[in-house]
Amino acid sequence: MSTTADASSGSSPGLRVCVDLNLCQAYAQCCYAAPRSFRIEAHEALIYDPAPAARDRADIERARVACPVQAIRVEDPERGA
Repeated sequence: MSTTADASSGSSPGLRVCVDLNLCQAYAQCCYAAPRSFRIEAHEALIYDPAPAARDRADIERARVACPVQAIRVEDPERGA
């Protein structure tokens, strides 16, 4: 599975998302939880925003929790996480 990171112009300076593509199995639970930040295209290629907008923080956390293989990591230095 491959990734393409789309930079978001309305991103929060500290919020970062990283998906471990060695763990990701394309179950797409993240796409349902945070459709503005995650999507599956073509041959199970995960497309995600590595610096999502602050308004999407709650959806990103839901996506992280929903991932059955725990492939999503969210870092936010402003919140100490």
